[in-house]
Amino acid sequence: MATIYFAAPMFCQAELDFNELLALLLRENGHEVYLPQENTPDVDLSPETGKAGRRSVFLEDITAIDNCDTLLFIMDGRVPDEGACFELGYAYAKGKTCVGLKTDVRMSELGGDNMMLEGALHYGIARSVPELLELLEGMY
Repeated sequence: MATIYFAAPMFCQAELDFNELLALLLRENGHEVYLPQENTPDVDLSPETGKAGRRSVFLEDITAIDNCDTLLFIMDGRVPDEGACFELGYAYAKGKTCVGLKTDVRMSELGGDNMMLEGALHYGIARSVPELLELLEGMY
């Protein structure tokens, strides 16, 4: 099974809960999951006082991407999360397997997803959690 880096928004309770539930499901299916929100509970991330903490989180996440097999990019929301976009680009540049999950039916004004994101998600974009599990099962 894969070591998965979970690139997703994590700034409201709904996002945090979704991330935790999906990470649990992936683990139950035999995958090792690095979920960034699990690794920063006591770090000062405030812009005013948390410069060292913010840098520490950045470096820790980069190391986790370096050590993963697959990056899972959560695409839900009006626009994809900026941090997750960076993580996707970094993982793609490092030659990692990159897959997406988009359960949100909203599209861009041009009727599709951003072509740069689609290009980096070269192993596919699942439209549901069961489809994601099937996609990962076929890869590993």
